[in-house]
Amino acid sequence: MKQETHRNVRKVVLPNGLTLLTESMPHVRSVAMGIWLNTGSRQEAESHGGITHFIEHMVFKGTNSRTAEQIARSMDSIGGHLDAFTAKEMVCFNAVVLDQHLPTAMDVLSDMVQNPRFDKADIAKERGVVLEEIKSEEDNPEYLLHEMFTQRFWKDHPLGRPILGTRRSVSEFARPAIERQFERFYTPSNMVISVAGHLQHSRVLDLVEKRFRTLKKQPFRRGDVPPPVTAHIALRDKQSLEQAHFCMGVPAYPLGHERRYGAYLLNSLLGGGMSSRLFQKIREQQGLVYSVFSELIPYRDTGGMMICAGTSMASIPRLIDSVLKEFRDLKENLISKEELKRTKDQLKGSLMLGLESTGSRMSNLARQEMYFGRFMTLDQMKAKIESVTPEEIRDIAREFFRQENISVSVLGRLNGLKVTRPMLAC
Repeated sequence: MKQETHRNVRKVVLPNGLTLLTESMPHVRSVAMGIWLNTGSRQEAESHGGITHFIEHMVFKGTNSRTAEQIARSMDSIGGHLDAFTAKEMVCFNAVVLDQHLPTAMDVLSDMVQNPRFDKADIAKERGVVLEEIKSEEDNPEYLLHEMFTQRFWKDHPLGRPILGTRRSVSEFARPAIERQFERFYTPSNMVISVAGHLQHSRVLDLVEKRFRTLKKQPFRRGDVPPPVTAHIALRDKQSLEQAHFCMGVPAYPLGHERRYGAYLLNSLLGGGMSSRLFQKIREQQGLVYSVFSELIPYRDTGGMMICAGTSMASIPRLIDSVLKEFRDLKENLISKEELKRTKDQLKGSLMLGLESTGSRMSNLARQEMYFGRFMTLDQMKAKIESVTPEEIRDIAREFFRQENISVSVLGRLNGLKVTRPMLAC
């Protein structure tokens, strides 16, 4: 068994390949734990789109020793919080409890991820639940716009497909396919257990060994294929909407890129808050939108930067011009030292405040392990942010903001709207 120690963070790799991470936080009384799978909807066949998310649902429907009601009661009775999520590249089952109840949380979560029942009647009922979830999301124009954009941006690739799947794929889920997907990905070498809070590492290790050491070591490969990025212009008419929903995007760095901190700063100063350029100039000065923001979407081997806004359809051309004006300015001119300092302070503050809770620490530990295989301290991350120069910001802007790479999606009452590639010159 391999062990590593870094400040209050400790890492152990069990003989079967399972990785345990703990971070001691003596000043709190809670503990957050998560069982993470280094796999998400990206690893699905197109015909089984949404099956990873569906398994996440099914894990809560009962195990060989607990009913769904007993799972819920076991956490409610101790004032704990139990949750899960599925993303494109990961799945997480997590709980937050008082430190004295960690054994209970470990017992429940370990049972859920190792012994789900996959009862045929439950599968039939949960198909209906997920189909209603899909309908609910399809009533949300922001969700529709996001899916409309990503399906074209990462065309014909799993990253471009919806995490929930489609009505057709979900309707066809059956127990054999669910069990095959579960057996392939719910393996110890594909698992990271992260625990943060008021804890003793040795005690957590004992709990994990007791519940997971019987899992057999199995070789695992994700088999990811890097996606090509497709620049597109997509306009979709939806007469039921009062507002036009707009998204512009460009290719960006993957999550582990050496210039990622410069990209985070570029995103922050462009559209990362109320003091950002897009918010101040497009909302506050021009009054064109109610909301406008930018965001980075990084994955293992690709990434994107998206600018999203809601406005009237008649204002879309003016909105495009305003965004492109900011692109040009960032490409042609160095940002001032004052603006860079303000943006760095904003990003560092957000980073620090985002690590205040046991849940956020637990999540940060797992994500760093899965993407980097090592732990970076807050001081190391702050130093990386501080090292970014105005010249680096300009270089990244020149790399990102190219006319031929810009994608645009618009959803709403089109009323003859046209967007062409020449309109995207920057």
